Amino acid sequence: MAEHIKCLIIGSGPAGYTAAIYASRAGLAPVMYQGSQPGGQLTITNDVENFPGYPEGIQGPEMMQDLEKQARRFGTDVRYGLATSVDFATSPKKVTIDGATEITADSVIIATGASAKWLGLESEQKYNGLGVSACAVCDGFFFRNQEVAIVGGGDTAAEEATYLANLCAKVHMIVRRDELRASLIMQKRVKNNPKIEIHWLSETEEILGDGNGVTGVRIKNVNTGESKELPVTGFFVAIGHKPNTDIFKGFLDMDEAGYIQTVKGSTNTNIEGVFACGDAQDNIYRQAVTAAGTGCMAALDAERWLAANELH
Repeated sequence: MAEHIKCLIIGSGPAGYTAAIYASRAGLAPVMYQGSQPGGQLTITNDVENFPGYPEGIQGPEMMQDLEKQARRFGTDVRYGLATSVDFATSPKKVTIDGATEITADSVIIATGASAKWLGLESEQKYNGLGVSACAVCDGFFFRNQEVAIVGGGDTAAEEATYLANLCAKVHMIVRRDELRASLIMQKRVKNNPKIEIHWLSETEEILGDGNGVTGVRIKNVNTGESKELPVTGFFVAIGHKPNTDIFKGFLDMDEAGYIQTVKGSTNTNIEGVFACGDAQDNIYRQAVTAAGTGCMAALDAERWLAANELH
């Protein structure tokens, strides 16, 4: 017989852990399955300096350990395991863990996050956290008055290039096509910014480093095959994120990129008793603090829904 849970939390980043803290304090006896990357994207982030309450900053993995301890302290049952399929057409909801264990749940909080898209270079992974980043807002501060490069041609890349230009001495924008995909207003901002140099028809061959950090990047013109090196200390990848929401397709309303759509001003999805928080439903801000905020909202929404349906 399947185990039955009152409040199931899928995922374990800032959103999931905050939901767990609130749900456990509300007496919902939450069970959390941490997923394939316990702690989420912050476990591959070195310095976190923009989360309130850490005046000296904190290492991403350490912060996630703190949040996990806090969730456990109030009674959250934190488990290793990956949700591999769901059936939200039934009541209670059915969720399969690791392709084998079936559980049922009155309420489900989805906090599966999103994963940055990478170029797939070996050097990119080697220097991830040592100069390579997928978040300019998170890490741009560490490259003040330095030269950096950013890859991408869409709105995110244009926004992040503009953001970096406020902090850095120079921003090299590496664009594979001969035009930007960004909106016209963002294109204008980038093209009119004297600190941003666009390298058209270019792709990244290799990120260069000295073993301790990034020292440059080698790019190649896709037409001529000619290579050149740019002397940069930071390398930002802005080619998009993919929300980890595939298992919910067919049940939950999503946008074309796969982000779960929630009812404005809440974390409610189109299925009663299923709530979504963090980067699985946020393609705009994607910050630890906003994820934590929506995690709080999801737990409060779940508590109210359970009480209204006399499942508390």
